[in-house]
Amino acid sequence: MHSVIQRVAAIHDLSGFGGGSLSAVIPIMSAMGIQVCSLPTAILSTHTGGFTDFHFRDLTDDMRLIITHWRRLSLSFAAIYSGFLGSVEQIGIVRDFIRDFRNPDTLVIVDPVLGDDGKLYDTMAEGMVAGMRSLVASADVITPNITEAGLLLGESSLPAPSDTDEIKAWTRALSNLGPRCVIITSVPEDSVRGTSVVAYDREAGRYWKVACPYIPACYPGTGDIFASVICGSLLQGDSLPLSLDRAVQFVSMAIRTTFGHNFPEREGVFLERVLPSLNAPVSMSSFELI
Repeated sequence: MHSVIQRVAAIHDLSGFGGGSLSAVIPIMSAMGIQVCSLPTAILSTHTGGFTDFHFRDLTDDMRLIITHWRRLSLSFAAIYSGFLGSVEQIGIVRDFIRDFRNPDTLVIVDPVLGDDGKLYDTMAEGMVAGMRSLVASADVITPNITEAGLLLGESSLPAPSDTDEIKAWTRALSNLGPRCVIITSVPEDSVRGTSVVAYDREAGRYWKVACPYIPACYPGTGDIFASVICGSLLQGDSLPLSLDRAVQFVSMAIRTTFGHNFPEREGVFLERVLPSLNAPVSMSSFELI
């Protein structure tokens, strides 16, 4: 079944409260004129950042049934975009899905959700890192944070890269796993509080960086928001550096909008307040070639 509107197969969890996951992917993609076909990996009462005793329902068996039905419908997708996976078994399901539904024009983005702040998330089962390493081999673009980049490279116990040459080496090493474009978020800058997003395009042989303005807050779900804007921008025909710019500007705007209200951080950002800005021209280009 073909559509005049671009479709994305979004393989993510769904949190009932707190934002992020499909709650962010669907409105962002819709605002960018892209249809989301949801393939949920799990249902949670809330996201896992800052909440305890949350309900978690693994949807591994349901994923197989959904995929079987989609095959019968002969669905096709402009992009396949995966995020949080609820079990090691799901990694193989997603890898097979990419193999079966990919065509020469399909963009495959994998956000290898594994951990943050130097450690694995509590929900990550043993074997998730090795499994995710095999999944990124099927991707065109990956969007790990600095912790996830280290985990994928087997260097999670080491300090984060301290200079430009070292982070460039990390991006090349990750690209050697398979993806042609590597985007690493939360890269520490020389400033104690500063971070940046660094990207490597293997085909062009170029490295890009966008600095992220510091705001003293940490909101769950911003990684999903960032990767969703990257996916939408690339589908709209933006270059890699412009996509980085749009994603960083949008996440920064969402954080600033929320931070000004002194809102509980664990409840996520005010995504709805900033969605219209996705269709506005990029006000300034802050990316740099490194």
